[in-house]
Amino acid sequence: MRIRFFGVRGSIPTPGPQTVRYGGNSVCVEVRLGDGTCVVLDAGTGLRELGKALEAEGYRAPIHMFVTHGHWDHIIGLPFFSPLYQRDTVFKLHAATERSIRGIRKADLFDAAHFPVAFADLPARIDAVEELGEHRVGSAVVRHIELDHPGGATGFRIDDADGSSMCYSTDNELDPPGPRVTSVDALARFAAGTDLLVHDAQYLDSDMPAKRGWGHSTVDQVLALARAAEARTVALHHHDPDRDDAALDAIGKHAARWAREHAPAMTALVAREGLTLP
Repeated sequence: MRIRFFGVRGSIPTPGPQTVRYGGNSVCVEVRLGDGTCVVLDAGTGLRELGKALEAEGYRAPIHMFVTHGHWDHIIGLPFFSPLYQRDTVFKLHAATERSIRGIRKADLFDAAHFPVAFADLPARIDAVEELGEHRVGSAVVRHIELDHPGGATGFRIDDADGSSMCYSTDNELDPPGPRVTSVDALARFAAGTDLLVHDAQYLDSDMPAKRGWGHSTVDQVLALARAAEARTVALHHHDPDRDDAALDAIGKHAARWAREHAPAMTALVAREGLTLP
């Protein structure tokens, strides 16, 4: 399994000289399975760069997409995904919950008020895969868990046939006010033993309590979750738009130090555009 990060920013894209090293595109992650199948997680502005990379590679097999939720920063790249404008593209849009099924049926992003090309007029063959529960994709099984985020969000776990795995949980607030959709224990069980946990870590402890209830987690909360799950690697993701490269450098140093002291078998890193794992 190979993971490539094409967008790591949360809430809004942040291009500019202060975000060059980590990138300013909103969230988009590609997972290439052991059999070569392409799975795309979220469709932020980083999706445009992924489309260019797939075209340069000459990738022609079906493309499978899972979207955590319909907030703008997670879907705004979809109209600019170049494979959608190729007639030989097979694009499979997966929905695993009632909420996501309703979302893909509406296709608001492609109505005349938001984009000049209608969804039905895209040249690619677009298949909606509406299956509650597990999805079989290529050599892998994709499972989901609901997350605590305003309006709802869904996390995903991908287990490949060779035993490799990754979990993707963004946007998620590990300590939300009020009733919870899930628990830290449930999330740790969902991600148990994963090779890679990619998790929303938009905030620092110093951002609280002002931003509690906004639907995002703090760095230290995510590190503790990864330790509880016994994840081999945790990638801090969905960076705050006001966090520049220097601030993310500091977070990376803190995370690496935390892992050495509290979870020496775990690698902690800050996700950046262009990062490829393993």
